[in-house]
Amino acid sequence: MRLGIGIGWRPEIAAEVEALTGIDWVEAVAENLCADHLPDSLVRLRERGVTVVPHGVSLGLGGADRPDPERLAGLAARAELLGTPLVTEHIAFVRAGGPLTASPRLEAGHLLPVPRTRDALDVLCENVRIAQDALPVPLALENIAALISWPDEELTEGQFLAELVERTGVRLLIDVANLHTNHVNRGEDPAKALDELPVEAIAYVHVAGGVEKDGVWHDTHAHPVTAPVLDVLAELRSRVDPPGVLLERDDAFPPGAELAAELETIRGTLRSAARAGAVARAAVPPSAPAAPAAAAPAAAVAPAAPSALPTPSGNAREAGPLGAPRPGARDRTAVAQASLLSALVAGTPAPEGFDHRRLRVQSRALAAKRADVVAKVAPELPEILGDGYRPAFLSYARSRPMNGGYRRDAMEFVERILVSGGLPDPVAQRRLTHWWEDRSGPRPPGRTTRLVRAARVVLVGK
Repeated sequence: MRLGIGIGWRPEIAAEVEALTGIDWVEAVAENLCADHLPDSLVRLRERGVTVVPHGVSLGLGGADRPDPERLAGLAARAELLGTPLVTEHIAFVRAGGPLTASPRLEAGHLLPVPRTRDALDVLCENVRIAQDALPVPLALENIAALISWPDEELTEGQFLAELVERTGVRLLIDVANLHTNHVNRGEDPAKALDELPVEAIAYVHVAGGVEKDGVWHDTHAHPVTAPVLDVLAELRSRVDPPGVLLERDDAFPPGAELAAELETIRGTLRSAARAGAVARAAVPPSAPAAPAAAAPAAAVAPAAPSALPTPSGNAREAGPLGAPRPGARDRTAVAQASLLSALVAGTPAPEGFDHRRLRVQSRALAAKRADVVAKVAPELPEILGDGYRPAFLSYARSRPMNGGYRRDAMEFVERILVSGGLPDPVAQRRLTHWWEDRSGPRPPGRTTRLVRAARVVLVGK
C-alpha cells in the first residue's frame, strides 16, 4: 500500500503534528504506547484517516537470543490496537550476555550494528521468521547508523539486506540518513548500497538530521535534515518510487512551521529526483529485445540441497535443518556481541580488530544517551540535582552497565548516590530519598503523604 508523506509522532510535538497539513501518516515509537489504549492525539489522527505505524526499538532481532515472546506479544497488541498495515523494527542488537555466554546480561540502551557475517545473518533470519509468525501484519526492518565497524565482515550492507529479504520475505525500511552516516563513519558508498539492495522490497523511507563532530557523523534526530542526506534520498528516488517517506525528529523539537518547511523540502527533493529520472530514461534509446534464452537442462535448475547453500565466493556452507542457523552460530554470535558490548559499557578490553578510538566515541555516546533518557523518564532527578545531574550520572555510567531498562537505571543511579554518602544539600538529600522511597516501595505514597511533603518543603525547606 502507498503511505505517502509522514512524520514521526512524538508526545512533545503532538499538537504540531495534528496541525500540519498534507500529512498522510505518522509513525509512533511502539514502546512509548500502551498496549490497550492510545493517546488522545493519535485517536484524533486516526479518526481523520491518518495511518499510524508502530516502530519498535527494543526487540533486538539482530541479537544472538531468540526474540522475547513478551516483547513480540506487546508489539502485536499495539499493531492490533492501531489497525496498522505493517510494523517496523531494526536490524540491530540491543542487549548481550546471559545464558548463551554464561555472563551477566547487558543492555546497550541503543541500537548497535550486527556483524555482516554468515553467522549473524543466519541468526537474524531465524529471528525474523519467529517475529513474522508472531505478528498480525507484515514486518519491515530498518538499516541502522553506526559509529563502529566489525572486523572481518563477509558481506556489504546491500548484500546483507538483499539476502535477508530473499530468505525471509521481510520488507525494508531504508533510512537515507543512516546510509549517509555510514558513508561518513565507515566509508561506505550510499549509491553502491542502493544498487545492491532490492529496492522493490522497500516499505518506506526515513529522513532525519544529524551533525558531524571531529570527523564522526552523529545521527541525532535533533538537527535539521542536511543536503547530503537529501542527496541520498534523491539517489533512492532515482531508482524507485518509495511507498512512503517519513521525517524523523526525536529531540530539540522546532516550531511546527520549521517541521512543515522540512517536509516541503522533502517533497521538493522527491519531485525533482522523479523529474530528473524521467528525463534520464527518456534520453536512453530503447534497446533491441533480447533473444529468448535457451531452455536449461532440468538438472541445471534443480534446487540446491538444503545442506549446501552457496556463498558469494561460490563455496558451499553448511546450513541447519529448515533454514535454522548453522550449529554454533548463535553461540559464536553471542560471544562476539557480548565482548563488544562489555567493552562499550563495562570497560573491559576491546575485542581484537576494532578501532579503539571509535569504540571510545561509541562508549561516550551510549553513556550520554543513558543520561538523556533517564532525565526524560525521571525528570525529577535533573530538577533535584541541578547542574550536578549530568556529571554524576556519567560517572555512575562508567562503572555500572545498564541491565534492566531506563527506569531501573534511574533507581540504581539514585541508590548509588544515597549509599555513597548522599548530597551535601539537606533539602536535596531529603527530596532524593523520598523519590527513591516512593518508587522502591510496594505501592506509591498516598495523596496525603505527598501533600504533607510538599508543604514541609515550602514551609521549612525540609
